[in-house]
Amino acid sequence: MGAPRPEPPDPPERTGEAFKDYRSHVEAGHGRVGKSTLFRSPNLLLGLNHLEAGAEQSLHTHGGQDKFYFVLEGQGEFTVGDEVREVGAGHVVWARADALHGVRNPGPARLILLVGIAPAP
Repeated sequence: MGAPRPEPPDPPERTGEAFKDYRSHVEAGHGRVGKSTLFRSPNLLLGLNHLEAGAEQSLHTHGGQDKFYFVLEGQGEFTVGDEVREVGAGHVVWARADALHGVRNPGPARLILLVGIAPAP
């Protein structure tokens, strides 16, 4: 007779972890660029990025992973492939898998982004 199997952890919807207020996960003044993971599964990583005025996330790619940015606060200059656009709160920017992308905060306010990557890295 083997050892008893450990109980699986409760799913997020039973522990209250399925609901979060993004404002309590934004790092306050801890550097020019900050990241915080809100939720993670093998299928999706959902997190926050914040960029102080003048900060940028360099151009990069995610092999085999789609990514979106949803602008919660501020203005950002986004590059996806050859296209560059400045957008503000309420806009969504999507970079399909393997597309070169990045973001810069032209200021003056902090830029806060909800970011999703699928499948999760």
